[in-house]
Amino acid sequence: MLLSVVLPVHNEEGNLEPTVLSLCSCLDDHQVPFEIVMVDDCSQDTSWDIMVQLGEKDDRLRRIRRNSPSGFGRAIRSGLEEARGEVVTIVMADASDRPEDVVACYKKIQEGYDCVFGSRFNEGSVVESYPPIKLFVNRLVNRALQVLFITRHNDLTNAFKMYRREVIEDCGPYQSCHFNITLELSLSALIRRYDIASIPIHWYGRTWGSSKLSLWKMGRKYLAIIMRIFCERLLISDDLMAEKVKSRSIQPSRMDELEKRIQKLEQDRS
Repeated sequence: MLLSVVLPVHNEEGNLEPTVLSLCSCLDDHQVPFEIVMVDDCSQDTSWDIMVQLGEKDDRLRRIRRNSPSGFGRAIRSGLEEARGEVVTIVMADASDRPEDVVACYKKIQEGYDCVFGSRFNEGSVVESYPPIKLFVNRLVNRALQVLFITRHNDLTNAFKMYRREVIEDCGPYQSCHFNITLELSLSALIRRYDIASIPIHWYGRTWGSSKLSLWKMGRKYLAIIMRIFCERLLISDDLMAEKVKSRSIQPSRMDELEKRIQKLEQDRS
């Protein structure tokens, strides 16, 4: 299965090349067929020039240059539209995600899972240099999401996740323009009851540049996504499941289970 790595980039000239080269080296070492879709999100530094140089050396490294308005979610959406792989993952360009974890997620997908959620807070996870205030807010928000959506997954806001292409297509179209797309992707897959694995990952705080995530600005955007998808879960989960069954990409061995779930949902509502 071809793996598409979507790499959103905004002013990452100091991180971009080592991030891409380490990904390529690791994926090649483990014989994972891949492409990297680098999305320049209106960078004002030399990030685009670095993308061009990298792409000229390796045709698996594709590049997209976005025009204003900028936004992490807009960059992800552009990357998802261009991705060609049967499996898609999002990796940060700031070297915070470990390439070996990309391979670990890919192997889980090969086991038959639809999605793999990387968690920074499972047993065996390693987190370094996480800003204390952001860490506190992260744990508070994710705990609330666990209660609202009745799930064991404890890092739903993390961008580092892997999906089969049919999941991406089934859960779209996406509307988020900023970091709230991380929640839109994960919660949309969750309420459709795809088979999701969670694995511990390593996460490293950036050593170059500054974070683009502002908790103050993003609060209302996260809340809007949570409210919308929570209402979908409560009110139209049967329709969402029916659309999932309708998809021709669903494996025949799982059709019976999905149809039973729909029947139960319909009985619960009647």
